[in-house]
Parts: sequence; C-alpha cells; structure tokens
Amino acid sequence: MEIGIIILCLILSAFFSGMEIAFVSSNKIYLEIEKKQDDFISKILAKLTQKPSKFIATMLVGNNVSMVVYGFFMGDLLMHWFATFGYQFSDLTNLLLQTTLSTLIVLMTSEFLPKVFFQIYANTAIKVFALPAYFFYWLFYYISSFMLWISDFILKKFFKTEGDQINLSFSKTELGNFITEQMNAVEDHESVDSEIQIFQNALEFSGVKARDIMTPRTELVAVDLHSSIVDLRTLFIETGYSKILVYFNSLDDIVGYVHSFELFKKPRSIKSVMIPVEFVPETIFIKDVMSLLTKKRKSVAVVLDEYGGTSGIVTMEDIVEELFGEIEDEHDSDEALSEEQIDHKNYLFSTRLDVEYLNETYNLGIPESDSYTTLGGYIVDFSKEIPQKGDQITIGNFLFNIEEASNKKIELVKITIID
Repeated sequence: MEIGIIILCLILSAFFSGMEIAFVSSNKIYLEIEKKQDDFISKILAKLTQKPSKFIATMLVGNNVSMVVYGFFMGDLLMHWFATFGYQFSDLTNLLLQTTLSTLIVLMTSEFLPKVFFQIYANTAIKVFALPAYFFYWLFYYISSFMLWISDFILKKFFKTEGDQINLSFSKTELGNFITEQMNAVEDHESVDSEIQIFQNALEFSGVKARDIMTPRTELVAVDLHSSIVDLRTLFIETGYSKILVYFNSLDDIVGYVHSFELFKKPRSIKSVMIPVEFVPETIFIKDVMSLLTKKRKSVAVVLDEYGGTSGIVTMEDIVEELFGEIEDEHDSDEALSEEQIDHKNYLFSTRLDVEYLNETYNLGIPESDSYTTLGGYIVDFSKEIPQKGDQITIGNFLFNIEEASNKKIELVKITIID
C-alpha cells in the first residue's frame, strides 16, 4: 500500500508540474481557437484559462501536497528497507540517504521527464488533460485563492504594485508560430490558401534584410553614363527589362537608372532622362527600404557592402514579391533555380539558394553565418576562392561536387552527405 501511495504521488506530481509548464508554453492563439469550439472540452479550457494565475497556483498547490505525502511515505519505506537488509546508519546519514534517493527519484520521474514531454507537446497536453486539471482546479480552489490573496496583499502593501494583472493577449511571435505550425501540417498535395501565405509573409516581412532579396552584383545589367542612346536602346531590346542601371566608370559608382518609357521622348543623352537612385546598406530591413522608396517616389535602391561598393540592387517589385509572392511578367525567365533531391544522401542545388531555406526544407544542418546567405557563399567562404567545374570540396560531413561554374561564380553543385 505504501508503494502504491508513493507511485500515485509521483504520478500526480508529474501531472501537476507538467500541466504548469504546458500552460506556460502553450500557444495562446491555439487555446483561444480551442475555447471557441462548441464542445465540452472547450468550456473546460475557457474556465481554466479565465484566471491564469489561479490555474498555475492550483498546480503548484497540488504538486506540493503530492510531494509532502510522497516524502512522508518514502522516508518510512527507505527506513524499513535499510532495517530489512541489516544496514544501520546514524540519524544524519539516514537523513542524507533518504533526501538523496527521494530527490533523485522525484527529479527523474516527476520533474525533468514530465516537463520536457509536456513542453514539447504543450498544446496537445493542455487539451487532453483539461478534465483532470479542472477537477483539481476546484479541489484546491479555496487554498489557491487564499494563497493568491496573500501574495496580492504583500505586493500591494509592501511593494506598491498591482496584484494579479496578467496580460491575456497573444504576441506576434505566437501568431507566427501558430501559422507556421499549420503550414507545416499541410500535406504536399494540399494547396495553401493564398491569403494564409500572404499573412505568413507579412509576419516575417519585418525581419527580412535587403541582402536577403537583392539582385546580386554579378547579375546586374547596366550602361555607362557616356554611352549613346542607340546602345541604351539595344540593351533594352536584348534584355527585355523595363529599367537599366547607369554607372560612371564602374558598377561601384552607379548614378541612376533609365526607364524604357523615357526613350519615347527621343532624348539626346542618357543623362537627360536618368533618374537618381537611393543607396542603402546590406543590413537595412526591407520595410525601411520600402518606406524610403515610397517617400522619394523611386523604385530602385542600390545596396552597398561594408566597403561602399555595389553589392546589388533592390527594386520595389522585389519587396512586393516578398510580401505577396512571385509576380511574373512577360520578361521574367521561366528558368527556376535547380533544386533536386536525388536520394537520401545526394542533392543537386543551384548555389543561389539560401542556406536557411535548404536547412528548413531538407534538414541538412549547413552552418549559417552573417558572412554569407547562399549556398555558393558558404562554399566560397570556406574555400577562400572560386572553385571551378569538376572540383571537389569537403566541408564537415558534406562533399561538394562543382557541376557548373564560371571564373566569377559557382552555378550548380552536387551535395553528398558523408557518413
């Protein structure tokens, strides 16, 4: 019977400590949605979360009661076992042994493991165990209410602060996490509502920097300021772009851009129809770039590196695409970035793919750093040179085979995971 009571106390302690951490770790938006469901569990959740501090206080009271009963019976049981096996210790040694053994058992069975489990599956646990939690909520209702009254009295009397004032609103992070969880739960064959995708993009929008979406320097198309209008017209026809950058001597000195509509004015020189550009650092957030371009009524910003050289450009279209998704026009190329999983150990990727995206999609575990954002940047940052076609580079447990490359950049790489 003693062993049964001890096991029951450990189970109850695990339940109370687990529910406490589950309530704190659960997504508040998930709870609000569950509370809106018209069923029995939703009503229970609504009552449990009506006063969060009282629920947590109830779990603490239950946990302490369980531990007191556990300590009483566990001490007697250990003393009985010591006597049965003929061990005789002093009172101090007995106390130390009882405390050590009892604490180890409690930490493993009722504290560490339950809290890890309940924290990982917080949303599910808070819903599954809502009914027993509600039972103990009312069982210890008056005790927890009395303890809260004492704590509020002390806070108001001695610390001059308000008592139980807990903000029930949810944060932007919780909203983003909830939407991400729902997006990850969607099967590959199911389509995601475009409004949901836009909503998720909007939540991530404030954390995106210019260097994350810019067109890199190597892909810029530009014309010299002193070139002729004929050369400019030819470049418009060859590229199909609506805007062409204008530089003075080199790409590190971009002075503006020309819109194709300006050619209808039959200008005599490029300078007469050139529109000045704005300059921004790589680390600026695109929300700030958007605000700057809107105020200046411009559509192109030149992104500068830490040395003041041209790193790339960001257009208003790039920023809008980050929010609403890819916008295709008649001049966009149908060629997409290569992205193929050959088998569970071999992949074929374009080096322009972001390292963060590859880690999230394929769980590769490629190290991320502020020194680079793309796969090509990672390889160059490690090798300190631009590899050529046919080269093999081993970095950690990855073998990179350079499939396509030029003297300026890597285009395509095959990744093999090494055991």
